[in-house]
Amino acid sequence: MAYETIILEKRGNVAVLTLNRPDRFNAVTAKMCEEFLAALQEVDNDIDSRVLVLTGAGKAFCSGADVQGMSGGKEATGDTGKGTDMQRKIVGPAMVMALQKLKKPTIAMVNGVAAGGGAALALGCDMRMGCENSRFINAFVRIGLASGWGGPWLYPRAMGLGKAFEIMLTGNALEAKDAEKYGTLNHLVPVADLEKETMALANKLAEGAPIALAITKQQIYQALGTDLEGAIKKANESETVTLGSEDHKEGVAAFREKRKPVFKGR
Repeated sequence: MAYETIILEKRGNVAVLTLNRPDRFNAVTAKMCEEFLAALQEVDNDIDSRVLVLTGAGKAFCSGADVQGMSGGKEATGDTGKGTDMQRKIVGPAMVMALQKLKKPTIAMVNGVAAGGGAALALGCDMRMGCENSRFINAFVRIGLASGWGGPWLYPRAMGLGKAFEIMLTGNALEAKDAEKYGTLNHLVPVADLEKETMALANKLAEGAPIALAITKQQIYQALGTDLEGAIKKANESETVTLGSEDHKEGVAAFREKRKPVFKGR
């Protein structure tokens, strides 16, 4: 499928999705939302794509919803700006949910500022790689909005409750070094090494057993809303599924034969 506002490419078993409106710091429009969701469905259906890397073209990761498409903006579409705002509130969060529901591991390669909905997209990924240019801004409060796109759920889990309150209520930026300190970034690397290090992590994940990785990802998110007893019950059910997989047999055989396993997602 041809896309206008994003780029989707495959690098071996890694799918790389690039938000591609660099002249607007990759601000999200309704068109981008539509293409983003279609691309994630494409990745989910592709058995050869085992990991997704999300990044932005140019200097920014994503500056959030395009303010020119909001009510009163120069590029508001539809009969009224209110209609555009309603679409943003519905479709934007759908992008975050699609990342969470994707069966494959996701990594945000945060090459620059991630603001508002853009920060939510980065925090909605399973892992984040950053550089000195990375910064996270909860821009909603700066324009008189309550935090959207799942922010109140995402921020405390990505940086702890206290820091989440500070960033979400003040609108202050979480700079790269603090993002690493609070665990928002899995790794902070020099900007020149960001792509190389991100792809190294992605390729390592891509070598894993797809069924086990998908179930483990699901378990982690489900466990955030349950108690230990419920999490153990779910883990036992999930282990039963993977015990019968060809990948499990291959993993055991490779361990015994002292070789690297070759998982095929079966």
